[in-house]
Amino acid sequence: MRTYLPKKDEVKREWWLIDAEGQTLGRLASRIALILQGKRKRIYTPHIDTGDFVVVINAEKVRLTGKKLDQKIYYRHSGYPGGLHARTARQLLQTFPERLIELAVKRMLPKNKLGRRMFKRLKVYRGPEHPHKAQNPKPFDISAFN
Repeated sequence: MRTYLPKKDEVKREWWLIDAEGQTLGRLASRIALILQGKRKRIYTPHIDTGDFVVVINAEKVRLTGKKLDQKIYYRHSGYPGGLHARTARQLLQTFPERLIELAVKRMLPKNKLGRRMFKRLKVYRGPEHPHKAQNPKPFDISAFN
């Protein structure tokens, strides 16, 4: 028996539409990461990019459980002395709700070239409108996902 390895041109990429309204952030991000990696496909191979495109809408309506809105802190550094900036999840959700989902998903992907390529296929939008109607994304029911 020989192990089947898919070629780059054999990978068929689909577009999925996910509505984040009322979804818990961590569960949503982990399921999006699985789709981006292609782990739901039969041809999944760890060292080959077999994932799909994901369009997430209603990012501003994502849910965080417990006291995470006020206790979860996101840090970034400018590179200069004293340049550490901290924001709570509530502040980030009010100003850049897309970034909240992007950070959660990005941290669940592999930390290498492959993961960076997968992350580029994630499109997150604040409201219900998105510019990817021409790609005809199929709706994906996160609640029925195993």
